[in-house]
Amino acid sequence: MSTAIHKMVDSCRNGSFSRLICKVSSGWLILGEKQVVPGYCLLLPDPVVPHLNALEGGHRYKFLSDMMLCGDALLIATKALRINYEILGNLEPALHCHLFPRYAHESEELKTKPIWFYDWDKAPLADMNSQKHFVELVRDCLS
Repeated sequence: MSTAIHKMVDSCRNGSFSRLICKVSSGWLILGEKQVVPGYCLLLPDPVVPHLNALEGGHRYKFLSDMMLCGDALLIATKALRINYEILGNLEPALHCHLFPRYAHESEELKTKPIWFYDWDKAPLADMNSQKHFVELVRDCLS
């Protein structure tokens, strides 16, 4: 199967993925295409598997550990209140984790709701140039 996740991982491997933040032990940390909240990232496993339960032995723990370490780095880099972690896989049936920083300044209407209630069509696209400092800080935290 070739999902968008497979294609992104292939691009990360060959160094051509434009939103790549860094390699981690279980895969790749990338900026979310739509920055629905500042610092939205995804963790992609390498190799790609269909879902979390398909990871065997230590690979499952490595992915979950990297998920937490990436969340720690995002907390430092964004100064967010918390990180929401979501592993869904319904649209793209390949393991990937969404990491959403959540902020005190979010509107009262949305701050306690899932991020999917936000207007994704109005979210700015990720821009590695304007987010250079953020990306470097996250890399430093994970190195």
